[in-house]
Amino acid sequence: MTDLFAGFPVSDFERASQWYRTVLGTDPAFSPHDHESVWAVGEHAYVYIELLPERAGGALTMVMVDDLDSTIAGVSARGIEPLRTEKYEAGMRKVVYQDPDGNELSFGGTSAER
Repeated sequence: MTDLFAGFPVSDFERASQWYRTVLGTDPAFSPHDHESVWAVGEHAYVYIELLPERAGGALTMVMVDDLDSTIAGVSARGIEPLRTEKYEAGMRKVVYQDPDGNELSFGGTSAER
C-alpha cells in the first residue's frame, strides 16, 4: 500500500488552517503537532500544511475529483473563488485556488462545462 502526502509550507499557521478548512470543507483529519495539519482528500491521499515561513509559497498540487462541478460549487459556496480555470480536451478542467502564501491547490476532472 502507498500513501501520498502533498505538503504546503505556510508562513501563518492559523490563517492557512482557516483557508484550507474553507477550501476543503472540513477540519483536518489529524494534526501531528501544533504547527502541522493533515486533510484526507482520497483513499491514501492527503494534503498537509506546515509552518515553514522560510519556504512558504510556491507549492503546486492537484487533486483529481469524481465530480468537479460539485467540488467547485462547494468551494464557491464557502466564499472562495478560483484563481484561474484551465480547460483541456474532452471536458477536462483544472480549477486553481491560491492560498494566502501563494501555494496553489487545484482540483481537476471532467465536467459538464466545456
